[in-house]
Amino acid sequence: MALRYSQPAMIRTILMLGFWGLCLPLAAAFCFPWTLITGDIRLLYRVGMWGARTGVRIAGIRTQTFGLEKLHPGRTYVFMANHASIIDPPLLLPLIPGRTSVMVKQELFRYPILSKAMRMSSLVPVDRANRDAGIKAVRAATEVVNRGIHMTIYVEGHRSLDGKLLPFKKGPFYLAEECQVPVVPITIAGTHGVLPKRSLSIRPEMVTVTFHPPIEPKDFGTREELMEKVRTAISSALPAEYQN
Repeated sequence: MALRYSQPAMIRTILMLGFWGLCLPLAAAFCFPWTLITGDIRLLYRVGMWGARTGVRIAGIRTQTFGLEKLHPGRTYVFMANHASIIDPPLLLPLIPGRTSVMVKQELFRYPILSKAMRMSSLVPVDRANRDAGIKAVRAATEVVNRGIHMTIYVEGHRSLDGKLLPFKKGPFYLAEECQVPVVPITIAGTHGVLPKRSLSIRPEMVTVTFHPPIEPKDFGTREELMEKVRTAISSALPAEYQN
C-alpha cells in the first residue's frame, strides 16, 4: 500500500513530532528529579498530558468531547475505547479526568528515558504475543486500579485499518470483572481520517470523543454480555459507514 503525502500534512506531522521530541528531554531534566526527590508523580503527569494535548493542537486537530458529565469525580473507572490511529493516545488521555494508566507494548520499555517515565507513571507493559505475559499484565493493571488510578484500554488490541471495530480482546473484560469498578465505553470518531494506519501525514479534521454512560459492576452480566454492551456503545457513536 503506497503512502500519500502532501507538504502541509507533512509539515504538521513534523511540527508535532518535533514539539514532542523537544518536550521529552526537558521533562526528563526538570520533572524527573522533582519526582524522584518527592515521590510525587503529579507534576510529571500534568506536564506529560499538557505536552500530549499541545502537540495534537499544533497539528491542527480539533476535538469535540461529549459525555464527561456522566462521570463521578470521586470514582475509579476502566475506560475502554476503539483504536484507529496512533494519534488516539495523545488525543484521548488528556481528556480523562484525574489520572489514568494504560497498557502499552512491552517494546516501548526498551527506551531508557521513556521506560523510566512510564514506570513512574504506573503504566503497564504487555506482550500481546505471550498469553502468560497477558495474564501478568491484567494482574498488574488490577493493582493499579485498586490504588484508585483509572485504566484506559484500547479493547481491539490493534489499530483498525479501515476504521471499523475489530474483534475485542478478552483481557480488558477479565480486568473489569477482577476490579469490579464501572466500565466506561469511549468512541473516538475521526482519527482514522486524521492519521490512518500506514500513513505519516496529518489531516486537520474534527475528531469527536464520546464518553458513554458507565456500566456498573451489578450490570455486567457474563463476560460475553459485558463485551457486547461495550461494543454496542462504542459502535453507536461511530459514523454509519464504520459501524458493524
